[in-house]
Amino acid sequence: MDTVDKTTRSRIMSRVGQKDTGPEMKLRRSLHKIGLRYRLHDKRLPGSPDIVFPRFKAALFVHGCFWHRHGCKATTTPGTNVDFWRKKFDENIARDRRHIEALQDAGWRVAVVWECSLKGKRADPDEVARLVSEWLVSSEKHKVIPEHAQTVSSRREISLPQEEP
Repeated sequence: MDTVDKTTRSRIMSRVGQKDTGPEMKLRRSLHKIGLRYRLHDKRLPGSPDIVFPRFKAALFVHGCFWHRHGCKATTTPGTNVDFWRKKFDENIARDRRHIEALQDAGWRVAVVWECSLKGKRADPDEVARLVSEWLVSSEKHKVIPEHAQTVSSRREISLPQEEP
């Protein structure tokens, strides 16, 4: 059962930001601190990636674990209106896959940084920035940070398309 009325819930949800989120800002500061420069939310690219490194032809998404279904402890499902939420989450996952595949088909390398690697007690944005920096100079086509979700039994995480041999 929801703890607030529909009007209040609607107002709260309408204020959930898509750009310049806390985790994204932490990562951007850490990337800038180590000398990396980037563009933000390039609308010319599929999915308007959060951070774009044109020099490396690399795009980075900072995904919220709840909305994009990472599989960590933040990947909860509301107890009310379950069918709506399942459909919403499935659509988010499908859209993420389409955007990643479209970017890769266009020759872009893609990384997904999950919110849980940037928030909380064990989060280390500087370490995440270091991993992104290493990825940028590597030949890896895709990267997921962290590589594995931390603790949740029924995981449904997005995975990047596998490279063909």
